[in-house]
Amino acid sequence: MTYCVAMRLDRGLIFMSDTRTNAGVDDISRVRKMRHWENPGERVITLLSAGNLATTQAVVSLLDERTKAPSEREPSILAAPSMFQVATIVGETLREVIATMRNAGQQSKSGFSASLILGGQIKGSEPRLFLIYKEGNFIEAGDDSPFFQTGETKYGRPIIVRTFNPAMPFEDATRLLMVSFDSTIRSNLGVDLPIDLAVHEKDQYRISQHQRIEENDPYFRRISEQWSLSLREAVNRLPPFEFDSDKEKAD
Repeated sequence: MTYCVAMRLDRGLIFMSDTRTNAGVDDISRVRKMRHWENPGERVITLLSAGNLATTQAVVSLLDERTKAPSEREPSILAAPSMFQVATIVGETLREVIATMRNAGQQSKSGFSASLILGGQIKGSEPRLFLIYKEGNFIEAGDDSPFFQTGETKYGRPIIVRTFNPAMPFEDATRLLMVSFDSTIRSNLGVDLPIDLAVHEKDQYRISQHQRIEENDPYFRRISEQWSLSLREAVNRLPPFEFDSDKEKAD
């Protein structure tokens, strides 16, 4: 399993993804699930992937090939005129890869299923964020749905829903995402550190910040410990609950 999140903030886009992949309890490894493409000063694109590893790696490889020789390998996401067109290309590539694997007679319990989160900005337009489904269709983030998750989403979602604010700075968004990931890691063995983090600052057209949060990272550990302590304190401050007395039950 995996966990990936991307948010659309007033200041740009922020992405986070884990690196654990497994084909059973005794077959666990690390795989980078975040990819970037840049034409500095003109466009920046980030892709997060979840699902069948062979599918997502094939999609990334095809996208890479088509960016290295755009005059010969169309369509290229580095030549598309808008992020909508980039999302269309990525969706078509995902659909193409899944269809090719199925037609070749390959077998997979997941049906080669995969989902992608795509975000970026092309000069002359606003930063845009998309969630791409295995069928190749997609939806775009907006004011009502300003963030997307894929993979193991349920454990970390309530924290984001309760706390997200589009006006927050990237530093606060990073703390929020770390709490979301910590809750997911504690609840699901299929998600774990290291975690990749990337930021697209609006109108910079490049990866503004990019780093990997490794195992035993002291800051992440502090976030995890402080969050646990804060939750216990918050529960203790809730109004006390009292069971109905025997007399009240009889009445």
